[in-house]
Amino acid sequence: MAVRTTVARFPMEPETQESSGLLWGVTVTPFASTDENGNSPLYGSGGDLIPRCDNCWGYYNTYCDQDQWEWSCSLCGTLNGLSSESIARYSSSESPPEVMSSYIDLELPIEGSEEEDMQARPVYVAAIDLASSEEFLELTKSALLAALEALAPGSLFGLATFSHKLGLYDVQGPIPVVKNVFLPADSDGTLPVELEDAMPLFSFLAPVETCKDRIASALETLRPTSSWEGTGGGQELESLDRILLGGRGFGLAMETLISYLGSEHGNTYALARIFTFLSGPPDYGPGQLDTRRYGEQYASRGEDAELALLPEQTPFYKDLAAVAVQAGVCIDIFAVTNEYTDLASLKFLSIDSGGSLFLYPNTDDSTLPQDMYRMLSRPYAFNCVMRLRTSTEFKTGNSYGHFFPDPQYENVQHIICCDSYATYAYDFDFANTYGFARHTNELPMLQLAFQYTVVVPPKKNPTSGSNQTNRSKYTIKRRLRIRTMQFGVAHNFNELYDSVDHEVVLSILVHKVILASLSEGVREGRMLLHDWLVILTAQYNDAYKKAPNEFSSSTGTPIDVTFSQCPQLQVLLRLVFALLRNPLLRFHEEGIHPDYRIYLQCLFSGLEPSSLHRAIYPLLTSYATPDKLAYPRHSLSRAALLTSESPIFFLDAFTTLIVFYSSSVDPSLPFPPPHDCLLRTTINKVKQERSMTPRLLFIREGEEETSLFESYLIEEQDVDGSGFPNAMGFVSFLEEINQSVLEYMK
Repeated sequence: MAVRTTVARFPMEPETQESSGLLWGVTVTPFASTDENGNSPLYGSGGDLIPRCDNCWGYYNTYCDQDQWEWSCSLCGTLNGLSSESIARYSSSESPPEVMSSYIDLELPIEGSEEEDMQARPVYVAAIDLASSEEFLELTKSALLAALEALAPGSLFGLATFSHKLGLYDVQGPIPVVKNVFLPADSDGTLPVELEDAMPLFSFLAPVETCKDRIASALETLRPTSSWEGTGGGQELESLDRILLGGRGFGLAMETLISYLGSEHGNTYALARIFTFLSGPPDYGPGQLDTRRYGEQYASRGEDAELALLPEQTPFYKDLAAVAVQAGVCIDIFAVTNEYTDLASLKFLSIDSGGSLFLYPNTDDSTLPQDMYRMLSRPYAFNCVMRLRTSTEFKTGNSYGHFFPDPQYENVQHIICCDSYATYAYDFDFANTYGFARHTNELPMLQLAFQYTVVVPPKKNPTSGSNQTNRSKYTIKRRLRIRTMQFGVAHNFNELYDSVDHEVVLSILVHKVILASLSEGVREGRMLLHDWLVILTAQYNDAYKKAPNEFSSSTGTPIDVTFSQCPQLQVLLRLVFALLRNPLLRFHEEGIHPDYRIYLQCLFSGLEPSSLHRAIYPLLTSYATPDKLAYPRHSLSRAALLTSESPIFFLDAFTTLIVFYSSSVDPSLPFPPPHDCLLRTTINKVKQERSMTPRLLFIREGEEETSLFESYLIEEQDVDGSGFPNAMGFVSFLEEINQSVLEYMK
């Protein structure tokens, strides 16, 4: 559980917070195996035995004062009595975890379970778009073969296809059998036959360890609908197929599969995951999307294209996600397409059900198989409940991330499925007018409680071979992770500014501009970001009232636009500059595809702060040779390349990694760099630690096209990250901010 705040020392009072211009908040990565310093929680049992405060319902922790009979809450100060069970627990010679550590992870009893451990098996279903191409299906097959290698023995796997009909595969016999159910084109979406009647669910869900080869054989039989013509099967059916050829009935297919699986929720499985592979927009039956809204018409009408294309055009998929949640089904969408698919509408099916959204513009250099394997290889929690509590002087404001609020309890968030990378954020506000007490030992407190469920795989049976397991013994474990933290208070602006964590500030900024873009358009999101930096710069200058600088106002008052007295703030200049040039905030008329923007919104709003920093402002390092690091960090400019005496550069842009050999490189140096060199080791480490698989490119100046690498040199006057001419380099940006600050301070 990693917890990072925008400032390590909290502002003393509301006036200080307002005058600083800083954001005040926190990011939380609840299922991370360690905290932000690499420390693991203290594990144990008895999560249901921890005393709770009668007033704020906070959990007993190491910061609480306790005597024999009672304890005072470190969050709200309430004095609480101890039950006889708690007195006995704390009088024992073995101290319980909550007495020994402020960071604990304890097992909870499963409510309503007659057995000691509830049993359930992992269920995975692949739903493949057949209204596609041979290349798409080949990529999908590779991805699913990788997925089968990642799935643990005992998992159940189902294979389904969709077009104008839904195909269900039974792979448990000697030959794969497919049963097709026609999907009606009308809006009420009533199937001619129930799926359970077409194929019983237990014929559809096959055990991975015994049917892996048959699943692979079934995948080899898949053909796109464009190749169906003339394949036989009766003149009437063939004629109907020809009429409906190309239909992509994704909406009804998903609705039907969710209902199909839902009958076994809580019995066969606790959480089922559907992997959906899309090659274009749903254009048939319920949930079909009108892609005509994407085009040149907005420019001719004078409309804001971002405002028109960012909202969903139908609530169908958002409503369907709510149904999926009730059925215990999580849906991941893998869109492999460069045509407009309206991810603005489709995204809710994935992010609201706890899944992920991936977008690949083509099949040639797609990392889909690697992403599938990586996603399924890492642990995940599900049916999570998260609650952030604070001491009484302040409170949580807005919350951000892929969760949904509890309909009954305030400040309680539900997370359907959560991996070790998923990150969420909160704003803080003061709950009073005077802030934190100046002359007291009571410091600001945070307590994060994260209740979650994990599937524990069966233990291998040593007497039956190393790969044999008792697949009926998957167990469900419910756990409670609690972290209680105490923070210092900044007594002046120096202490406050010096404690800034620029990566956390960036995270909350990105959440805010995404929300502004969705509700009021990209232009409004850009204005919010620009104005925030102007106000921060003005408030910083007002606080320091100094800073001799080349910039000054007409009255002679100097403006320090580079935060010369505060290194922690200096990084924010480049982060805001880069964010304004990111496709997330560039305009439709500049060639930014609306689906790509939606994909970035979903990606960025779930990244932990360090990863987001890398995605917004790439890291450029130089090497003298593939085995010798020269300089760990360069600015993103041509000047950095020209002034560096090193000929090899490595650029890490989170989703893309580029090794660039300049024209001055010694011809005797191997290209690409050898697998046993320092540079390759660094690349492999970066790839291993990433939540998704970055593309790796090798470019040699003079032999390969260099425009992609140069597009990341955004500090140049003529580069904006998208290949469009732009008169605003980083120096010009500073001049513009300076002018805006002068206007603001008049």
